[in-house]
Amino acid sequence: MLEVLSCIAVEHDPLSLIAAVTICVFGSLLTMRLFGRVRNTRGIARASWISLTSVIGGAAIWTTHFVAMMGYEADVLAGYEPTATLISLVLAITITGIGFLIAAATQRSLLIEAGGAIVGAGIASMHYVGMSGYQVQGHIEWNSTYVVASLIAGAIFGALATSRIARPVTRFCRYGAGVALVLAIASTHFIGMTAVTVVPDATAAMPAHMLPESVLTVVLVLVTLLLLSIGSMTYVIDRQSTKSAVERYRQLSLHDALTGLPNRAAFIERLGHMMETPNASSRRIYLLSFDLDRFKEINDVHGHAAGDHVLRVAAERLGQRLREGEFVARIGGDEFVAVTSRVFTHSEAEQMAQRIIRDLGAPIEWDELTLGIGTSIGISVFPDGSETIDDLLAQADIAMYRAKSIGTNQICFYDKSMDQAARERSALAMDMRSGLERGEFELYFQQQNNTRTGEVVGFEVLLRWRHPKRGMISPAEFIPIAERTGFIMELGDWVLRRSCVEAAQWRNPLRIAVNVAPKQLANANFPQRVREILKETGLVPERLELEITESGIIADQQNALSIIRQLKSIGVKIAMDDYGTGYSSLSTLQLFPFDKIKIDRGFIDSVAESRQSAAIVRSTLILAQSLDIPVLAEGVENAEHLRFLQDEGCEQVQGYFYGRPQPLSELQDIVNPQPSSEAMDQPAVATNKGSDLAA
Repeated sequence: MLEVLSCIAVEHDPLSLIAAVTICVFGSLLTMRLFGRVRNTRGIARASWISLTSVIGGAAIWTTHFVAMMGYEADVLAGYEPTATLISLVLAITITGIGFLIAAATQRSLLIEAGGAIVGAGIASMHYVGMSGYQVQGHIEWNSTYVVASLIAGAIFGALATSRIARPVTRFCRYGAGVALVLAIASTHFIGMTAVTVVPDATAAMPAHMLPESVLTVVLVLVTLLLLSIGSMTYVIDRQSTKSAVERYRQLSLHDALTGLPNRAAFIERLGHMMETPNASSRRIYLLSFDLDRFKEINDVHGHAAGDHVLRVAAERLGQRLREGEFVARIGGDEFVAVTSRVFTHSEAEQMAQRIIRDLGAPIEWDELTLGIGTSIGISVFPDGSETIDDLLAQADIAMYRAKSIGTNQICFYDKSMDQAARERSALAMDMRSGLERGEFELYFQQQNNTRTGEVVGFEVLLRWRHPKRGMISPAEFIPIAERTGFIMELGDWVLRRSCVEAAQWRNPLRIAVNVAPKQLANANFPQRVREILKETGLVPERLELEITESGIIADQQNALSIIRQLKSIGVKIAMDDYGTGYSSLSTLQLFPFDKIKIDRGFIDSVAESRQSAAIVRSTLILAQSLDIPVLAEGVENAEHLRFLQDEGCEQVQGYFYGRPQPLSELQDIVNPQPSSEAMDQPAVATNKGSDLAA
């Protein structure tokens, strides 16, 4: 070690060392940043990035070596043989390029480190071929121990460099990768130079065609500046393009594809910001909740095209009259909210509501028909009796239903006397507990199909409640109540266990997808409970897929990540459900090891008519492909939806086109096919498309 330090401090000129270190550090950091881009691309783009990375990396290695050699004090006349010098540059570019290509060819295997070791070998080959062209008036003797040590050091630090890019543990690993490459270059060079002993010989003749150090210095400086400038500019331009694309994608995901209005996620984000401003407690925020009267009838009688036209016209009218401090969002099918912070009295808020009623009540022309809609508006006020967005929205909804009960085009402000709805929810919560004991809950199964072949690849398990008095109750009504009361833990456990019991008995070993509530995922004992259920029921872990939404992981990402990793260690699959409706950020997909992404049905429903929806779906598929995550599209209801997804490369679909949710008794021909030779030769494909579409 002392000999290596002595070689650096005594046998090299300080100015040349500083120049070499500067080039090495800048070139190494840039090279590893470019290598990071290689791993995030495919096809021609990947080949282009690998070429650029190998040229920049090889040039940085080569230049660092020869700039350091400019300051090497051999105490004899020295020069450089042109052919060997040029060959060393070619080797540096070629071998490091091969190493980066191998390291980028896999996501998790040891080929990552093997490729890095090859990069180290490229550094060594450049060094020793370059030294073969180093001509002195005398001869060079080599210490084989230091030569071997330089090879080992280069390989180890090269492997560490690619590993830190491919297996990051903190956000600083990208810098650690650059440092590792600096160490690979520096250790190879200086340990290798420690192995050199120049023996002077005054009688030795120097070759006639050598490159003087002055000429080589100029060439080195020009090549270095040119290549590093090109690499830097390319990286900066690409980063800016990626940032712009991410911002555009986020903008698309925060707006409703059909109407262009902000969606639920944008509404929550913007209202939350208004409520958290320093002067929020000293001013009032009015929330107006409303939907469109007679919208369902228009949809049923005139079709979805008419319904979509009505929604677009309504959104356009709402948006035209907005003033500063106001915004409107579409949060559901025909559900809208308007928010204002520029009014100070109930009377002013009522005037705004009257304006909305007048605008929406105007006739709508469509296909030589005149359509008419109306609305009733419920209004809640922050901070009067509400502290959260959920409270504010719930109060506005209660007031809206009270307004509807009075008649059309009515306005109603929330007050505490409207808590009858809350009492009804409490009664429903109590009925749920007894209903589970009485066996009123049922499992329905909706098939998931291969996009190309139509073959059934699995089922999503859905919950239904057959109430003895109210009949079939929608999950949209009782699941939120179960989540608020905490009963979702018991109900979710029942669904998971019952699903596994049923699937374990099938002759056809299809996968089942079960939804997991946020509270279930937050429970530290959930992975152990899944393990117990699989053991009790005998279901193979690989057949179970757990679907989670981003709202279930966003509150405590570290805990959620720990739970998900434990679940994956069991062998079950993890899918992100309803992708595109919430935060759905790129960082979430990078952080969490999802096995599948499920695109929300809201985007699929309008891919044929809405460029925004098509762009979101297409962007999601491209993003998932770059991350090697399969995609399933929900809400596929017709052949047009299916053709679009086939053309865009979506692997799996789910929707009414192949089958509605059905009780298991209706699916026996799929899950338990007859064991005849003819049946076994046929794939399990849904054959009831026509009846489903007509239903």
